[in-house]
Amino acid sequence: MLSLRLKEYLEQEYEQEVFHIDGDELRVLFKNINYGREGREENIKRAQDIAKFIHSQGYDVIVSLVAPYKEMRDKFKEELKTGLVEFYVHTTEIRGRENFHTDEYVAPTENYIDVDTTDVEPEESLKQILEKL
Repeated sequence: MLSLRLKEYLEQEYEQEVFHIDGDELRVLFKNINYGREGREENIKRAQDIAKFIHSQGYDVIVSLVAPYKEMRDKFKEELKTGLVEFYVHTTEIRGRENFHTDEYVAPTENYIDVDTTDVEPEESLKQILEKL
């Protein structure tokens, strides 16, 4: 997973702990199997609340989840203000988890880094991210 590779790199490079919040793990923790709009919003809001708390304690946080609702992402960026980088990670490859995706996704239009992982090895995607940071 690309987010875990980024976490490992940042921890090694800067010698400080980086927290990772994964949307799938949150769904298991909170027993949220609703992939409709309500369930997705609940999962996103939980991830954002946890990330805000951890960030307020002085830690870096990586949140990896399908967050299709631009208004929720924009509000989160506005609330947090400092140090937030949104990555738009996408692919056209079939990877076997498409049934968990949604057609409601609205891509970011500003303040984001685009990472197309189509036909690219994870290490190359990580390199792209690090070059843009």
